[in-house]
Amino acid sequence: MRELLDKIETRQQFVRETVERLRDQISCLTDQLAAAEVTLKRLEITRETILELATEDGTPPPEPLPPGYPEILTAIENAGEGLRARGVCQALGLDTEPRHIEGTRAKLKRLVTRHILTEPEPGLFTMTKPTPDTCDEDR
Repeated sequence: MRELLDKIETRQQFVRETVERLRDQISCLTDQLAAAEVTLKRLEITRETILELATEDGTPPPEPLPPGYPEILTAIENAGEGLRARGVCQALGLDTEPRHIEGTRAKLKRLVTRHILTEPEPGLFTMTKPTPDTCDEDR
């Protein structure tokens, strides 16, 4: 009988420790969630303000990028020197089969059309850099 009680006591201690660890994790996740919600709210307000200002100036608001495009931009920004379609696929963890590369290339070309990316040489895509005139006007 004593062995059974010892096993129960051991299990209770293990479960108490598990409960405490889980409470700590919940607390940490709650803090992270609150911070993420604050950031999200700030971004929503910033976006709304930009759209309002653009409308006041008579500038049409920019069209939002479709899903998948922000990830492409991030991959190219992280590369620094620019990437080719295959490199973008690899950076995003996509297959490098021709159909994936061609689909990515089409997206890259659309970003060039929107003046978000440039293609300094055929097949190489980089972020569009502001022109010196644009920088001088901001001063």
